[in-house]
Amino acid sequence: MGKLHDRMQEDLLLKAYSPHTQRAYLGCARHFARHYLRSPEEMGEQEIRGFLLHLVRERQASPATLSMYVNALKSLYNVTLKRPEAVKGISHPKRPKTLPVILSPEEVLRILAAVRSVKHKAIVATAYAAGLRISEVCGLRLADIDSQRMRIHVRSGKGKKDRYVMLGESLLALLRQYYRKARPPGEYLFPGYKPQRPICTNAVRQVLRKVIRETGLAKKVTMHTLRHCFATPLLEAGTDTRILQILLGHSSIRTTLRYTHITDRLVQNLVSPLDMIHPAP
Repeated sequence: MGKLHDRMQEDLLLKAYSPHTQRAYLGCARHFARHYLRSPEEMGEQEIRGFLLHLVRERQASPATLSMYVNALKSLYNVTLKRPEAVKGISHPKRPKTLPVILSPEEVLRILAAVRSVKHKAIVATAYAAGLRISEVCGLRLADIDSQRMRIHVRSGKGKKDRYVMLGESLLALLRQYYRKARPPGEYLFPGYKPQRPICTNAVRQVLRKVIRETGLAKKVTMHTLRHCFATPLLEAGTDTRILQILLGHSSIRTTLRYTHITDRLVQNLVSPLDMIHPAP
């Protein structure tokens, strides 16, 4: 599907999808074509449904993975092939409404203490202290750290949106320590193997996985977990959800309101209706 691949790639570029999303969607389309050994141009709704059922039954694809394939195939048929009827009846899977894992302050300190490299410690600390996504942390430039106004400029976050987040004193001190030791060349705060490119997100994930094994934490911890741990204490401290929405870069307030279900302190401070009418002896 050489020519079709190029057309789809161009359409994704024109839609201004992130490089990560482009790679993911193109990979999904290739997988679909390889499954039937035919071009998507020769197939329609029946083959799409069969392929998605194959992902669920044979590959045990998660709802998130299945949703990505649906998005990719909808983009392929709606935009590139201009055959919206082929995917009109294809819906997104219902995702389970699970609550994210939250770490205690002591557990966060254990993780930070276990990170040996000052560079990786600065990356992990930045994700936690500023509530950034892993791609946002890795893509930070030196010029994005504004120590005069004590803020961080997040460029082209999810949805291609810029925003400012706070720069705390402790994080600033750690970033200065890292800068003095590493003297990162080029424009990126956390450069990768090639100084003109930022550090790879997969490299950061691998470091964190190793650290979690060494700490012995039983919880499933990812870089996104640290983002959740940023939001919860702020909400418990009384931060307005609208402000939290801006800090996190959420497009919808409904995403931010999810954190109201995981604030232990707020739950602990509530009084049961039974206690109101019948105090314990």
